[in-house]
Amino acid sequence: MSEAVRGRARAVRIVLLLVALALMLIAPVFVEEFWLRTGFAAFGAIIGAIGLNLLVGTTGQLSLAHAFFLAVGAITYVFVSGSPGGTVETTDGLGLPPLVGMLLGVLLAGVAGLVFSPIAARLRGIYLGVASLGLVFIGQHVLNTWTSVTGGFNGRTTPQFNLFGFSFGSDNPPLTVLGVPFNAPERLWYLGLFLAIAAYIFAKNLLRSRPGRALQTLRDSEVAAAVMGVDVQGYKARVFLVSSMYAGLAGVLYALSIGSVAPESFALDLSVLYLAMIVLGGLGSVGGAALGAIFVSALPLVFQQYADSLPLVSDIGEGGVNAGQAARILFGLAIILVVVFEPAGLAGLSRRFRRKGKRPEVSSATAPATTAVSTPFHRPAQGSTT
Repeated sequence: MSEAVRGRARAVRIVLLLVALALMLIAPVFVEEFWLRTGFAAFGAIIGAIGLNLLVGTTGQLSLAHAFFLAVGAITYVFVSGSPGGTVETTDGLGLPPLVGMLLGVLLAGVAGLVFSPIAARLRGIYLGVASLGLVFIGQHVLNTWTSVTGGFNGRTTPQFNLFGFSFGSDNPPLTVLGVPFNAPERLWYLGLFLAIAAYIFAKNLLRSRPGRALQTLRDSEVAAAVMGVDVQGYKARVFLVSSMYAGLAGVLYALSIGSVAPESFALDLSVLYLAMIVLGGLGSVGGAALGAIFVSALPLVFQQYADSLPLVSDIGEGGVNAGQAARILFGLAIILVVVFEPAGLAGLSRRFRRKGKRPEVSSATAPATTAVSTPFHRPAQGSTT
């Protein structure tokens, strides 16, 4: 493909991204509260999926412990930012600003990943995946027994996030844009959008850098990476640190999205969902991780919201398929269709469209088909001259 064609394709992608960004910026003015809350949940999932994709898709280290790192970020936030002197289930905490709680949640999740990284450095493949399960089981035990911090079985209510006196969880101070009052859903939408874009840009720049290329070399062959001078153990520790910090931030947004955290919120099925996000989106692709996160996190909520409008759906207790069951069935079918017809994930769709736009070019210097060219990888046919 010529430079002119590449330039036009790059310009089209930039224009599409700008249009999509503009639509997301003005969305709170036009869309309903359901879509804003669903979008905020999707933004948190995007951050967590990008972090897991750096570990699994880019470096090739299978991990099922993502739910544990999300729990570290979420529990740290609700405890650090909770007001002291209240009940365990509601406001008991350190009373520090929510921004401090968010930052500590991200840092402690990263420390947890760094502590686990020496074990991860000794294992690969399915063995690492099985070992990472231990963190989820340990996390469940801690969440259920450390009641003074976690709230135990009943969990804890999530404190509202505010920044320099501006609340994202209420209408304080009042804010109106184009006649539309900006309450919690609208404000949380912009918070999630900003953090998701920042996480996306950081991951893209990381993969383009020298450390990013080293991480991709680890995925292909650790022996070859070591021969090329890559510090295998060091880079494995660093990618666990970065991936866990992403999960910690996703855990904070997850807590803000659901309004409370409990041990059952961070069970093994959450890790499986995040693994499904990056597989469906496309392993090794930052954009694919974002698409997979939207697919897995938002699609069940949309199906649940509109399942009553589907044919053959009945109310609970009337027999047949109710709205919740119909939503799960449709979601499962959607996953199967993506895996069967697009094994490369949702990111493979864009690559397929780009390939269709390419035209094979024939250079003027190309030898005719009847002329045999001798190279180290091509042996001329018998009877030909060189």
